[in-house]
Order: sequence, then structure tokens, then C-alpha cells
Amino acid sequence: MAAAPVWSVDPRTGKQREQVAVEATAQEVDTAVRAARAARGALADRAVRSAFLRSAAAGLDAARDALVETADAETALGPVRLTGELARTGYQLRAFADIVDEGAFLDVVIDHPDDTATPPVPDLRRHKVPLGVVAVYSASNFPFAFSVAGGDTASALAAGCPVVVKAHPDHPALSELVAKVLRRAAAGHGIPEGVIGLVHGFEAGIELIRHPSVAAAGFTGSVRGGRALFDAAAARPVPIPFHGELGSLNPVLVTEAAAAERGETIGAGLAGSMTLGVGQFCVKPGLVLVPSGAGGDQLVKALTDAVSDTEAGVLLDHRMRDNFVAGVRERAELAEVDSPVTPGAGGEHTVSAGVLTVPAEKLAEEGAHDLLLEECFGPVTVVARYAEEAEAAAVLSRLPGNLTASVQLSSEEAAGQGRGAEILAELTPLAGRVVVNAWPTGVAVAPAQHHGGPYPATTSTSTSVGGTAIERWLRPVAYQNAPAALLPAELRDENPLGLPRRFNGVLER
Repeated sequence: MAAAPVWSVDPRTGKQREQVAVEATAQEVDTAVRAARAARGALADRAVRSAFLRSAAAGLDAARDALVETADAETALGPVRLTGELARTGYQLRAFADIVDEGAFLDVVIDHPDDTATPPVPDLRRHKVPLGVVAVYSASNFPFAFSVAGGDTASALAAGCPVVVKAHPDHPALSELVAKVLRRAAAGHGIPEGVIGLVHGFEAGIELIRHPSVAAAGFTGSVRGGRALFDAAAARPVPIPFHGELGSLNPVLVTEAAAAERGETIGAGLAGSMTLGVGQFCVKPGLVLVPSGAGGDQLVKALTDAVSDTEAGVLLDHRMRDNFVAGVRERAELAEVDSPVTPGAGGEHTVSAGVLTVPAEKLAEEGAHDLLLEECFGPVTVVARYAEEAEAAAVLSRLPGNLTASVQLSSEEAAGQGRGAEILAELTPLAGRVVVNAWPTGVAVAPAQHHGGPYPATTSTSTSVGGTAIERWLRPVAYQNAPAALLPAELRDENPLGLPRRFNGVLER
């Protein structure tokens, strides 16, 4: 049977643009993984790794116009958004190059023998080493930052792990172009091009997670798809780490005092956040708890007015469009759910943004309204009106894990008067990032960033954004009583590589 073709499709029209590739066979997946495994040794030198990452970023910058044009044709996300995302991707690659140069990620610890300890301590030296080949599953909604050259790939390469990427079907042509840029950068430093593998097709993704030479995987996508891969990773004869980002409702709590103080401002800000990128951000606020009363009414009116003025937009593909239209229709048909602005089909290829409102008491207990507590991918948010704080707390207590949880406080509450600190403590178990008086859309690439959360937001406690994302692709190894002449350079007393380390209990910089 001939391999199925892989087409690039224009989501603005639903028409095929060009055939980009064919779906990879099991043999082709095996070839890609073997080539990646063979490239491991070329990544052993940290100086080579960091130079490779910087060259990859420079290559993306040089190819910006062609990359953005192709990305826009396949995703309809627009040149402005895509240019910014590409710049973020290059910044991320350079940031990991800096981390590689510094070397603190190796977590070097050296303890000399101590016979006076109980029990006695032998000579122990520990650092971290790469896991091996990493499988990366691209996301649809971030064709640069969470795709072929995105955070999973950048952090894996920084750790010294080759990568095989399963391309997302929504941007196959872009995936091929980005892979070529990365391979050219690799070749410029004597690294085999197989260090970046790329395969297309659903079955190829299954073969990839099952391949015995794949040591770990990173995924960004749906709960259904991510859970299937997570289960496959765990069911292998040798299970492997699976770092998956699956789904998030990203709840927002607006206090009564905040609504009274600036309800209109909050409503307008919410509209901008939930419609950003046509509602296709993984941190889109999908559930907002708003108090009853005049302040809440002003908030909902401002939200309604702003969303009403939002133009219809194109989702990443027609399957997502169909799911959105069906999903909002099913939610709007529930009892006591109102639609101040009706979400749904905006045209043959577009969707219109909307708002659904419901009494919070309907969500406080298990029942037919539980559908409103599930993520709906696209430009819609659910506003739950609560009459008292206990109702809002009851709704929050029923939520699964999230990437973010946000609160809008009044100026007095933010200054420490009232329940501000208590609310933060209540939100902390729900999410990996707690946002105060801001909106969750926008994930800064910074050392202190955490992009993850309790299941189903992610399948692990690690972050996929920021410097500590590198930790997912490393494992610690300790050497006991190893002769100095046999030790890796990283673990020698004289510290020839000048690494940050903890030496006999003292942190050395």
C-alpha cells in the first residue's frame, strides 16, 4: 500500500496548498530514531552544543520572511503574531545556549570521604547526564514556539539529547522548512543532520513513542491524544518519562471588591484575553467566577460589548472549527445558561467569539452542567455568577488541575487587607502558575517561569517553558570511590571546566 500523502492546507479556505511529504512508515521512523541515536556523541561537547543552538537561532532569523509567510498560509495566525512568536523561539534557543555555557544544570556535587559521619561517607561525586533520544510532538497553536524548534526541542538539545519530531498536520510545510534550518546549523558545527529527525503521520507518532531507542517524550495537545501517548509510554517494556501538556480551563476569580472598584476594566481585559489568537491559547481563561451585584453587572456588560465588537476569526483547521461550533452549541443548550454574545460559526470558514453565563450554584455540585468545567478550544468563556464567596469556593474545589489560576483583587486586597493571601493559598493547589491582577495569556520565557500544572494540565510536575525545562531530559549519576584518573572532567577536584558545584557542602560559583 502506498504511503498516504501529507498535504499543506489553507485554513482560510479549507483547500489543499501542496503535497509536502508522505506519512512515515515504521521503517522510516526506525531510520530517523537510529540516526538521532548515532548523533549523540556529537552533542557531548557543551561548547559545540551552545554554538549549535546559537546558529539555529541565527538561521531562523535569517529565514524569517519565508518562515512567517509559510506559517501564516498554514495557520492563519497572521504575520504580526507569527513574527513575534518566531523571535521568541530564537530567544529561547539562545537562552538555552547560555544555560549550557554556565553549566549549573549539570548539578555537580562532590563529597570527599568522611569516616566520622554515621554511617561513614565514601568518596561520592554526582552530576547529570542526557537521557538519550527525545520524541517531540508538535502543537498546532504555536507553530514555532511549541513545534520543531520549540521549547521541547531546544531544551532537549541543550541537555545533549538528539530529537525526533512528530510534525503537526496543521503546519507540515513549515515543519519541513524549520527542520532544514536546524539541520544546516547542525552541519555547520560537525553535528550529523540526524540530530533533528522529522516524521509525519498519526501512525508514525505511535511508532515513535514505542521505539526502544526513544528515552523520553514531550507533547503539547489534547487530553485524548496526550493520554493515549502517555499510556503507551508507560506500557512499554521499559517505560519512559512522558512530559505532556494536555488541557486547561484556567479559572479566574473576581472578588466582589475588585468588581466594584473596576468592573468595566476587568471585563474589557477579559475580552482581550479570551479572544487573543481566536481563543487558541492553552492559557485562555475559560471559566470566570464573577460576583452578583452592580460591579459584576458592569463587568459582564463591558465583556459583552468588547466581545460583540470582535471580528470572526479562522481556527487552525476545520476539524477544530467543527468541534468548537458543536461544543458551544451543546453548552448553550444547558438549562439556565445564557448567551449575552452567542459563540459559534461566523461564516463558512470562521467562528465568532462569544460569552456564556450561568449561576455558579449550577457548577458547585456534580450534574449536567459539568460540561462547562471542560476546556472548549476557541474564543469562548463561561462566566459563573456567584452570590456569596462559599459558592465560588465550591466551584473551585471541583476543578481538575490547570496551567494557570488567576484572581482579580481590589487595591486594598492587593495591599494585604482582606482575603487576598487566603485566596492565593486556595488557588495554589489548582495550578502551576497563579496570576494576580493580570491575565494568564502570555507565557514569558524567563528563569522563574513555570508552565505546567496538576493533571490534566500536564502529566508531570516539570515546566515546558524557562530554563528548568532542561531538567526533563537529564538523569543523575553518582560515582563512588572512582579513581581520579577515570572521572569525567565535570567531577574532578580541580574543576577544569570551571563549573558551578557543591564541593564538600560548600556552594561554589
